[in-house]
Amino acid sequence: MRKQGIAWIAAMVVFLLLSACGPQGGEQGEKSTANASPETLYKNNCASCHGQNLEGNAGPSLEKIGQSAAKEDIERIIQNGKGQMPAQRQLSDEQRSRLASWLAEKK
Repeated sequence: MRKQGIAWIAAMVVFLLLSACGPQGGEQGEKSTANASPETLYKNNCASCHGQNLEGNAGPSLEKIGQSAAKEDIERIIQNGKGQMPAQRQLSDEQRSRLASWLAEKK
């Protein structure tokens, strides 16, 4: 009985962490608009895990991601996910490209 309780709690923690990394509420119109700024795309889709200022939270810091990853690598991670980060498929190819370019400049 105790093992089942621990397993249930562990499953809920994983569920909550993964659900927190998806798109966030807020500026609905701008979030789905193809011409939203990279900063807005980040705020609405990444900040809950990577921090409001790229400092990291449930996910790693992205403050200097451009030092270790090229734009193409970042774009691939956004599209496919990596480790515990889920794929961000709600973003269009163009949005993903602009967000990856913006992040690649962080050095």
